[in-house]
Amino acid sequence: MKIKDIINRELVNLSNCEQEPIHIPGSIQPHGFLIALDANSHIIDYCSGNVKDFIGISHEQCLGKKLEEILGEDTAERLVAYVQQQKNAVNPPFELTINGKELLCSMHLVSNTFVAEFESVDPDAPAISAVYDQTIQFVGSMERAETLQELCKGVAEHTRALTGYDRVMIYRFDKDYNGEVFAESKIEGIESYFGLHYPHTDIPAQARRLYLTNLMRMIVSVNDKPVPIYTIDDTPDKTLDLSRSYLRSVSPIHIQYLQNMGVGATLTISLIHNNRLWGLITCHHYSAKYVPLYARIAAQMQGYFLTSQINVRQLNEEYKAGEAINAALEKLLEDKQEATPESFDKIVKDESLLTLCRAGGVAIMFEGTIYKNGKTPGDDSIKKLCTWLDKHTKHGEYATSRLNDVYPEAKEFASTGAGIIYHSLSGIQNDCVVWFAPETKEEVHWGGNPDTAIVKTEKGLSPRNSFELWKQILQYQSKEWTKPELLATATFAHALQKHVTLILISEEEKRHRLLTQQLQEANTELENINWISSHDLKEPLRKIQMFASKLLDREQERLSESGILSLQKVNKSANKMQQLISDITAYNKVRHLHEQFETIELGHVLEEVKDELKDEIAEHSATISYDELPQVKGIPLLLRQLFLNLIRNSLKFSRPGIPPEVNIRWATDASEAAHGDGFNRIIISDNGIGFDNSFAESIFKVFTRLHGISQYEGSGIGLALCRKIMQNHKGYIQASGTPGEGASFSLYFPAVKN
Repeated sequence: MKIKDIINRELVNLSNCEQEPIHIPGSIQPHGFLIALDANSHIIDYCSGNVKDFIGISHEQCLGKKLEEILGEDTAERLVAYVQQQKNAVNPPFELTINGKELLCSMHLVSNTFVAEFESVDPDAPAISAVYDQTIQFVGSMERAETLQELCKGVAEHTRALTGYDRVMIYRFDKDYNGEVFAESKIEGIESYFGLHYPHTDIPAQARRLYLTNLMRMIVSVNDKPVPIYTIDDTPDKTLDLSRSYLRSVSPIHIQYLQNMGVGATLTISLIHNNRLWGLITCHHYSAKYVPLYARIAAQMQGYFLTSQINVRQLNEEYKAGEAINAALEKLLEDKQEATPESFDKIVKDESLLTLCRAGGVAIMFEGTIYKNGKTPGDDSIKKLCTWLDKHTKHGEYATSRLNDVYPEAKEFASTGAGIIYHSLSGIQNDCVVWFAPETKEEVHWGGNPDTAIVKTEKGLSPRNSFELWKQILQYQSKEWTKPELLATATFAHALQKHVTLILISEEEKRHRLLTQQLQEANTELENINWISSHDLKEPLRKIQMFASKLLDREQERLSESGILSLQKVNKSANKMQQLISDITAYNKVRHLHEQFETIELGHVLEEVKDELKDEIAEHSATISYDELPQVKGIPLLLRQLFLNLIRNSLKFSRPGIPPEVNIRWATDASEAAHGDGFNRIIISDNGIGFDNSFAESIFKVFTRLHGISQYEGSGIGLALCRKIMQNHKGYIQASGTPGEGASFSLYFPAVKN
């Protein structure tokens, strides 16, 4: 059987230091030993090289053996039963004796492997009762802390009293995982780190992930040599995931980092809040230090208490700050304004609008006009900013304390608008409300230059070795907007959107009333024109016709040939004008006719039309034929006018020397009745001169003619009148033609329901 160690000798290099695989170092710290076995067979597959120092059995003797062969059946059964009961939970440690050695064991399951970690029971460890009493005192004192920072300060002091470390810090992360020493407890004579900031590279992403998995981590001595883990060499690249192992050895980069700080030992407890790494309890000692397991667990419980109180304390602080915000919001929402653009001037001048989010200034833009109060950028800058926000924000809202990061032009007005809260008020224009916060230059104290977290030296990679105070001035940023402020501004913006909608509706109503008035005036003028057309113009026309006829009858012998021709032209023009007036009057009547519809037999209508046109039919030697036609709902007068116009049209546009044939039929075949679902289609076709189908739509427009007056007489209103009649009957008309062959008109009448 060949045995090999699983030490990761490429743990860190220039290409992977940002993603250093610290969860598979292949080694552990020497203050305990590790055994890992297959969950099914219970055969030991991994063993640390120092197992002999604790129980007198070497790793070579352990590997490949069943657990009961090494620890005895009773101990092995106890271990397996215990971890199987706990499944994947965080298992509390328990005591056991192996080969006369009293040990504490912690176990967990990784994939299909049980990982057991052991350390010796410290005879000098504080009694469980003492740890319990100290924890009770801690809980009592913590309940008296009013603010989150007071609570963190108390946790730091009690953790140091419990563990004995030289320094205990509560380390809080910002949204980018840069750290700040938020609270501290330390021995006399050492430098304070309180208030210092540390870059996110000090605790890289892979380390933060492990802090979420393994909530407590102790380094007994930065000078300890890691102990290799051995396994049977039966699989290439064989390794063991130590993410949940508290004995896992330490990254060489982190060891160097601690040595550069002069730290000899550490204890780190994760503070998890809302499933995110909120911060750490970080304990430093300036020499090697071992803390017994139960004391470490008690310290971890203090961390749990702290994270359970974060929401309570933050909500309490936010509640106190939010009282003024809520009062301002209530005042704004209760103050009713008239639905006019001028109301924005009064709204924006209300100081409660600034109190809402502790803003330095506010601006409302409506229909290109800016209403503002407080310290704001200039109007041009506001308009440009609002245009940019309208194009680049989702859902019409945006808030930031560093506007310059996304909108470089903000640098020009950082003194008044380094941070903003923006809400769009309508989707029509760039109407919006914007709160502005001025620049707050901040001096941040870093524990060393944050830009030199990892450096390359002659010996390889190394963390920075200088932790002297390094000052940085942060520019182009405002105070951070709080959740209550963002909620209050969103609520007010929603109310303001309703106000804008009311203004737009009010303005639309005014425009509608004005248009209605203008339309009524236009209709009145049209009525006057129609009256003049139907009455005042007809009388002089009749006189012109009468006098022209008398002159031709009585004075014909005295008139020259040219004079007679002129009088004939006058008479003909008067007749055309008479026909035009009649057509206009008929068209106007259709627009205003509101008679009740009745059921009409189209066959009867056609009989009446044929009788009225019998002279014209005889004159053209025309044939008018029609099949059985359906009943329709309509106005008899208009339907007679409809068929009169269409048949007369066919007679007028007949081909010379060919008698007109007009056929009227009801299209009952499914293919012919296409586009007529729910309609009766009546087709009127002829064998006349036809027309080009490109004019199939334009022929229905008023005064549209396809032929000169000299060729075919008419006013150009007849087909327009036909369309208007079909519209009044809730139907429609279509035309098609073939030049030299004929034309066809399809009438679609709504089917009569029985």
